[in-house]
Amino acid sequence: MLNPTYDELIALHAIANVLAQPWDLRDQLERVLVEMSVHLGMQRGMISLLDQETKETWLEIAYGINPGEMDMGGQAGNKCVPIIYDTRVAGILSADKVARDIADIDREMGILSSVAELIAKTVHVATIEEENRRLRRLVDYGQSPSMDIVGHAKGMVDVFGLIGHVADTVTPVIIYGETGTGKGLTAQAIHAKSARNKGPFVHVNCAAVPESLIESELFGFKKGAFSGAVRRHRGKFEEAYDGSIFLDEVSELPLKAQAKLLRIFQEKNFQTQGSSALIKTNARIIASTCHNLEDYVAAGKFRSDLYYRLNVFPIYLPPLRERGNDIILLADHFVLKYAKQFHKPVRRISAAVIESFLFHPWPGNVRELENCIERAVLLAAGDSIEIIHLPPSLQISRRGGERNESGRFDAVLESQESSLIIQALKEAHGNQSQAARILGTTKRIIQYKIKKLGIDPRKYRLNRSS
Repeated sequence: MLNPTYDELIALHAIANVLAQPWDLRDQLERVLVEMSVHLGMQRGMISLLDQETKETWLEIAYGINPGEMDMGGQAGNKCVPIIYDTRVAGILSADKVARDIADIDREMGILSSVAELIAKTVHVATIEEENRRLRRLVDYGQSPSMDIVGHAKGMVDVFGLIGHVADTVTPVIIYGETGTGKGLTAQAIHAKSARNKGPFVHVNCAAVPESLIESELFGFKKGAFSGAVRRHRGKFEEAYDGSIFLDEVSELPLKAQAKLLRIFQEKNFQTQGSSALIKTNARIIASTCHNLEDYVAAGKFRSDLYYRLNVFPIYLPPLRERGNDIILLADHFVLKYAKQFHKPVRRISAAVIESFLFHPWPGNVRELENCIERAVLLAAGDSIEIIHLPPSLQISRRGGERNESGRFDAVLESQESSLIIQALKEAHGNQSQAARILGTTKRIIQYKIKKLGIDPRKYRLNRSS
């Protein structure tokens, strides 16, 4: 921005203050346009939000524009700048002034760009809110294999497609994903969409069963097979006949149990402990792990021949932090679920909470988000989830984000102030008293600002002598 005036800096301060208020996002953006009118002489203004998929603008927040009046030409000088957040255009800021009031088009565009930079994050969040409102109106849940699996991120759409391809086959499936990404729900969806959906779905958490008991749990035992075996016990593979068995965290199976599992793949039968009789199985095997099985094979913790049997059809679940707007879509889904379960009137999530959700890393993924919403719904007294209802970890994250944004505002404003003082020093050839008069302030204030901003006035005296 070229040679900003103090009035322009005051306008930026006023806009920064608006954005720091805990108001609804739309109210904040409307107030920004009011401040531009009050401090910058803008007659009409508009903030258009951009649909990231269609690249069309589909919402206008306007000031001084009558209903249906979208032509911002005529007698006024119209200026538009993109609103860029994280290298992506989130919207467009448009402003009008009467043409005769525009003395310097570069200055006008500079101040408009500064405003666009300040409001970029707010516009980004507003865009996400509106996109999700539209998705909830348009979504066809038939595209998802389960009502419990919610998502529109590309990674999840790819997962839905893979489930559709493999569900009605007998091909083994292994699901990779971090803890809490929904591996169990994905396994259930595969079973539910298959021809085996009338049969049992048997879930075995391989990491939760002690090594000494895992073979008995999976394959059963004969009465008298060992001390305490007072009756015959059917294993999970017998229970899963005509259905599916889900081996959750299969990487934790001990090597001896892995050898028996390999036999099931090869011969479709197994022996219970204490018996030489062979038992046939037709259970469809679905496995999951949060580890890289290739690393386990290389370390000798997992049989390579079993790995190749399991890894015929891998499905990779993306972590929540990579699913973008799905975070808010899932949050809304859980709000409705727990509001109904607890008979609470909660129906919405505040803008501040949405911001916190979007910037949280979600190490516990969807499970962490669901637990967070369950807690918030229980604590909420009205119809909205607010920051105070979140776990402390998300409140701390939110405060840290606010400090970062505050620092960003200060950096922008200090940059403008520094440019203004440097220009005045150039005009005054380094004379601080004269620079103060040019800016309409005192020498003492200019000296304080020069020291604070790290400006060296001697450079401009040298320029004069040369």
